[in-house]
Amino acid sequence: MTPVTAGASGADEWRGWRAAAQDALYGPRGFYRRPEGPAGHFRTSVHASRLFARAVARLLCRVDAALGRPARLDFVDMAAGRGELVAGVLAALPADVAARTRAYAVEIAGRPDGLDHRIEWLAQPPRGITGLLFANEWLDNVPVEVAETDAAGVARRVLVRADGTERLGEPVTGADAQWLRRWWPLPAGEGPAGEGLRAEIGLPRDEAWASAVGRLGRGLAVAVDYAHTRGTRPPFGTLTGFREGRETAPVPDGSCDITAHVALDACAAACALPGTRLLPQRDVLPALGVTGVRPPLALASTDPAGYVRALASAGEAAELTAPGGLGDFVWLLQPVGIPDVLAP
Repeated sequence: MTPVTAGASGADEWRGWRAAAQDALYGPRGFYRRPEGPAGHFRTSVHASRLFARAVARLLCRVDAALGRPARLDFVDMAAGRGELVAGVLAALPADVAARTRAYAVEIAGRPDGLDHRIEWLAQPPRGITGLLFANEWLDNVPVEVAETDAAGVARRVLVRADGTERLGEPVTGADAQWLRRWWPLPAGEGPAGEGLRAEIGLPRDEAWASAVGRLGRGLAVAVDYAHTRGTRPPFGTLTGFREGRETAPVPDGSCDITAHVALDACAAACALPGTRLLPQRDVLPALGVTGVRPPLALASTDPAGYVRALASAGEAAELTAPGGLGDFVWLLQPVGIPDVLAP
């Protein structure tokens, strides 16, 4: 791509990916304001099986026990979509825990009709949370700038138009350049080997996560996303789009989701809390009772309907924990004032 200055084609035409995606996703006619919601375009663990919400409910119960079973237990669902997860968690809680639980759905879109009246719908997480702050596939939709190396090996900001056409803009400087050097260094050097390498500058995600965790007084903060760490950054980035269940080119016109994998190690460092862990979903969910073990065949004779239900549940559990699929999601767990609730 040929480098240009940010204003060479007009400020209303060429923009960095962060500003373009912010409007495309969250503007007045943005993708996340559409009536069908995210479930109309892509399938997350929440949509794949009710087992996921039940696992999160078990996690909330463990947090409750670690907190000493407080009079008020908070569950905060970040980027709640249409409230599928928070409603599922409430339904799965034991009655005594549900009676003490204050449930919050944090979402930019409006409250959907028919949502459980116990769920409070907010644009920002509440302060002083005592309980579980859970962010499932939130950070990947926090817009970020994209950098790409030019023919001289200089990292430049990628500019984009509403139709998805890209050009290179000014060199990356300041806090963004510092973030790249620490978390996603792009090899410098002239020639084809050093040209065209890309990175997503995760600083806004670090700041968003630190701000959310800052609302937690005591309990556990969890972020779940497709992710990578400093030693495994993809050389050409991960920016992509989704529309109607299919991956597509990321076009910032409001017609598709725009997402990129998350540097969760950088997000973790932004909070620097003791007891922080990064674990793949395929390891976390079995610890919360989600396994893909097939039911014994003898059950088919004694309880055919129960066997079919157990077999279906095993299939759903296998999907949630499958390598190369949903099992590759990474969980960032950061306790505040409580011990590790996933310890054996």
